[in-house]
Parts: sequence; structure tokens; C-alpha cells
Amino acid sequence: MALTDNLSGERPTFVTHLECSLTGERYDADTLHGLSDAGRPLLVRYDLDALGKALSRDDLCARPTDLWRWRELLPVRRTDSIVSLGEIETPLIPVPNCAGPNVLVKDEGRLPTGSFKARGLVMAVAMARELGVTRIAMPTNGNAGAALAAYATRAGIETVILCPDDTPEINVREIGAQGGRVYRVDGLIDECGAIVGKGAAEGLWFDFSTLKEPYRIEGKKTMGLELAAQLGWRLPKAIFYPTGGGTGLIGMWKAFAELEALGWIGSERPKMFAVQASGCAPIVKAWEDGAEHAERWEDADTIAMGIRVPKAVGDFLILRAVRESGGRAIAVDDADILAAVDDCGKQDGLLLCPEGGATLAAWRKAVAEGWIDETDEAVLFNCATGLKYPLADNSGTLDKADLPDLSTL
Repeated sequence: MALTDNLSGERPTFVTHLECSLTGERYDADTLHGLSDAGRPLLVRYDLDALGKALSRDDLCARPTDLWRWRELLPVRRTDSIVSLGEIETPLIPVPNCAGPNVLVKDEGRLPTGSFKARGLVMAVAMARELGVTRIAMPTNGNAGAALAAYATRAGIETVILCPDDTPEINVREIGAQGGRVYRVDGLIDECGAIVGKGAAEGLWFDFSTLKEPYRIEGKKTMGLELAAQLGWRLPKAIFYPTGGGTGLIGMWKAFAELEALGWIGSERPKMFAVQASGCAPIVKAWEDGAEHAERWEDADTIAMGIRVPKAVGDFLILRAVRESGGRAIAVDDADILAAVDDCGKQDGLLLCPEGGATLAAWRKAVAEGWIDETDEAVLFNCATGLKYPLADNSGTLDKADLPDLSTL
């Protein structure tokens, strides 16, 4: 049955409970939670039968194409809890010259704060506001911290954000510029997370680390919801997703199951490719070893900072989705990442971030190895605008007083 808030009855929600992703234990949906008692992520569950009777695909398609069009499949109960900076539906961009006619890039850099982290953090912050949280701390490799700072500042919530000391400078600066208190730490993101966890245990703040609260997944799953709608309620043959904490891959897999339960798509699924860098590939090693959980990756190092995550709390959920889909986890070298970014920009005019470049490099590797066919429709996720990252200087110079033959320019 749909529930509505007495103070803002225009916002129906079909949330029934939260569920431990490992044990299936149920938790109250209207109480502040971190991880389950088993130390694993909590998943939001909905009354999909009731939702399907209340909302049709046609109703959905008649709405403006933004993130909040999916409100019945999202957890926020109160309209006045919503915090928004304009979360648009991101486009699918063909890249025929560097990847052929059947590859599309879902360009998440068009979102507020320039990355797909906006999807997860707008939902998590809205729910924090709804549940009375006033102070948040989180580790970040950059883009998540920027999104948290922006949305929490707009919601009137204090933030403390810890990042590795080699985090891209633009990310550190934008976190501070958008109201977050940001600190550089001489360690990797999981070591930043340990400090956040220590402060949370002391009651100083609520821990917003990846998958340590239930709602970032719900924001990230909108990538899968959007993709199905954009493709006419079908799914591509393959999805290549840059995987650090893996929230988006987990969220999309959840979205596809919910859409099938509603009868809006069929049972076919894309092969899910979890893309990591060779210098930090714990999910790839676990996949290759047939393991359910990934060991911490020591001495993690890659130019793709967003996927430099040595240990993911949702590792088993990532691996489960990859295996169930018939996909695989792929590691690519930094040199191939840089080449892919360069090729896409110079051949197709689309500037990828390094993590987006990793998905193009992984697609090329998958085709070369015969894991997919180059004629298969594939979607690559470019998770942030490439303008946030250092770019090569390809400029020349001219002396206005001594110009060369202009035909040589």
C-alpha cells in the first residue's frame, strides 16, 4: 500500500522495509540505519504490486525527464525532504569513430557537480534530512565529496570530508567551495574511511561511506531506470561500468529486477562488466579466483582515482551481479585508459574522465578477447566530466609581429 506524509500528501511512496543484503533480515524503513547487524549493506524494498497498480509506463513517460520522475521507486516520503540542484536525465552519446556504431556513452558528467555521484548523494542527503541527521562525515576520492558538500550545504547539514592527499586538486577545492570541511589524509580512501568510522563510533557524525547507509544505491539505480526508458524499455547487450565501491552497478542490477517485477521490461539482462584499473583490481582478482569476497588490494595505484578503492564493503553484491549476468570483471592498464580518453576526444569530440576512459579500454579488450562481439549494443558509463582532470597542452604559439604562412597552421 502506498504511504503518504500527512504534511505533504502529494508524495506517495511504496517503501515497505529495509533488508540485509546478506541475510535477508528485515529492518524498519523509517529509522536511521548504517550497515545491518551482519555488517553488510541494507537494501530498500518496495511494494511493487501496489506500485504497478498505481503507476504505468505511460504515466511515467509523460513526466519531465529528470531523476525525480521515478519518485514511486525512490525512498523519500516527504516532499519537503527533497534537496535538488537539477538532476537531469543524462544523454546516450554515440562514439562511432573510436568504438563503432553500436556503442553508446551515458555521459554522467552532465549532472550537478559534474559526476554521477550526484545521483547517489542527492538521495542519501534527502533521506538524512528526513531522518534528522545534522552532521555527516565521508571519505572520498574526489567526486563523491563534491556532491555531498553541495547537497548537504543546500540541506543545511554539516559535512566533514576526508580525502587521500593526492586527490585531484579541483576536487579538493570544489568540496571546500561548496561548504564542506575537507581534510587531506596521508592514506588511501579505505584508510580515510577508518577515520570516519572512528568518529562515528564516538558519536561525532553519521558515517556516509559508500554502502554504509541504504540510500545511495537508490539514487544510483536511476541510471538503470533511465537506461531502460531511453532504449524503449529494453536493455543493451553489455554494460561497462567503472567499479570502485560499485554502488552504481549494484543499483542498476536492483533497478532491472524491479522493472521486471513491474512488467515494464522482460527477463533479459545485459552482461555486466565491472571495470577496474590494473593497479587496483580487487574485484577482478576475486572474480578470477571464484571468490565471493575480495581481499584488500595493497599498494593501490592508478590515474583513475575514482576506481582506486582497495576494499569495497559491497564486494559480494558486485560479484553476484557480474556472475548472474554472464559478464566479468576486467582490469585495464593506465596506458590504455589514457589512449582511450585521447581517442574519444580527438576522434568523437567527447571528453571522457579517466574512469570513463577505462570503460572504453575495457570494451576494446572485451571485443579483442571475444567476450562480446563488436556488433553488440554496449553502453559505457562516463562517470564525470573530463574537464575536472588535467589535460595535455596541445597548443602552439604565434608571434603577431612575425606571422608564418597561415596556410601552415
